[in-house]
Amino acid sequence: MIKYTPFFETIKKKGVSTYALRHKHNISNGTLYRMRQNKPLSTETINDLCNVLRCKVEEVILHEPDDTVL
Repeated sequence: MIKYTPFFETIKKKGVSTYALRHKHNISNGTLYRMRQNKPLSTETINDLCNVLRCKVEEVILHEPDDTVL
């Protein structure tokens, strides 16, 4: 499962508000909602977030293995 816990820690550490992400950097409210719910995002969106925050992918997403095996 992909989780976005690192993203929220990163914006707090960098002093970037979700308001600034929405209004200054044009990150949609829907994207932020999906992240709060740990829903999938496109790699393009993750790339945009990394560029805006000047951070590594690991500072935005975290992978935790699912209990199910394919």
